[in-house]
Amino acid sequence: MAVVDPKSAENAAISSNGEPEQVDVAALFERLKEEVRHARGLDLAEPYDRGIVRARLRSVAERYWPVGPDALVVRQPGVAGAVKHFVKRVLRKGMRWYVHPFALEQRAFNDAALKLVDELSEEVDALFGLLQRTEAELAEHREVARTTEALDERLTRLERRGRSDGAPATVAAQPAAAAIPDYFSFEAKMRGSTGDIRSRQEPYVEDFRGAAPVLDVGCGRGELLALLRDAGIEASGVDADADMVAFARGEGLDVTQADLLAHLETLGDGSLGGVFAGQVVEHLPPAALLRFLELAHAKLRDGGILVAETINPLSPLALRNYFADLTHAQPLVPDTLALLARQAGFASAEIRYLNEPPPTERLRAVELPEDESLDPARRALADNVARLNSTLFGPLDYAVVARR
Repeated sequence: MAVVDPKSAENAAISSNGEPEQVDVAALFERLKEEVRHARGLDLAEPYDRGIVRARLRSVAERYWPVGPDALVVRQPGVAGAVKHFVKRVLRKGMRWYVHPFALEQRAFNDAALKLVDELSEEVDALFGLLQRTEAELAEHREVARTTEALDERLTRLERRGRSDGAPATVAAQPAAAAIPDYFSFEAKMRGSTGDIRSRQEPYVEDFRGAAPVLDVGCGRGELLALLRDAGIEASGVDADADMVAFARGEGLDVTQADLLAHLETLGDGSLGGVFAGQVVEHLPPAALLRFLELAHAKLRDGGILVAETINPLSPLALRNYFADLTHAQPLVPDTLALLARQAGFASAEIRYLNEPPPTERLRAVELPEDESLDPARRALADNVARLNSTLFGPLDYAVVARR
């Protein structure tokens, strides 16, 4: 297959009987792509080594690079075939003086085109290398930015903790965060920066619109409280950790340092419109968890809403987050938490799955050759990949949204 200049297509292509014919450049290009696509099982839709693909592309192009009037004339069987073969050979010899100059020009054009493609390939390689280096630098800058933000939060925590009037490090009745040195920094590293948490909790604002006042139990640095304040929704928080409380108060938020169960018991029945527990219930031993759900139900008015977000243990990938924190009491299967909420008196309990892993961490689809006989295998393979993704790489978190 020659690389053809469209402007000289008629002169460049010579039929077997010596007469010029019109060349379909698009068809030639598609044929080249198809040969490359199926050469040695190569599938251009899948990730590939650019060096290997370029070598194969050039190999195919070089195979069709020579252009000339001396191609082998195949003899067809029978008398008619013998006659045609004789006539074609005679015509080819007679036309050689006329065709050969065009063939040489075409070959020169093909050679120039191949050299140009080689140069362009080198430019693409250089650009690709630059993009890779730029991506690595951006990743490094993002990591530096995250580290800087974490250090800034730790410094702010130290400044605000100095004004906390000697409050105990934690007042939690359940397994205390004081068991881990500098739990504030530990939590920031495990869960992310305040900006990360705010972006993940922003959808909850609509759940609590019209549900004031809202109590955020285990409010931490106060990300949801800040979102609710910005939305004009009355809210307060409670947290057992002194550093968390000092940080949240420094943001101008209404936060109390107390054990969440003890604080709920001080509130009047039906005094709340909403209760939020973000990554809290997995810290509560069974007895404390049941008591929390009962108190949340009692303190909410009719129509009130409880949102309890926690780690999804149905996702093996998420279990890393669970076991990374030594203060966790037990993982909670979504159906278990929903059932416990209904048993505590809530009229309904909806399960929402949250925070799916990025596509780069999931299994990719496998493409089989286009062959009808492989259709059953193709469907089975796609189904199995989907099931494995659902099982192994499911959402990292879930929330039970219970209504009174």
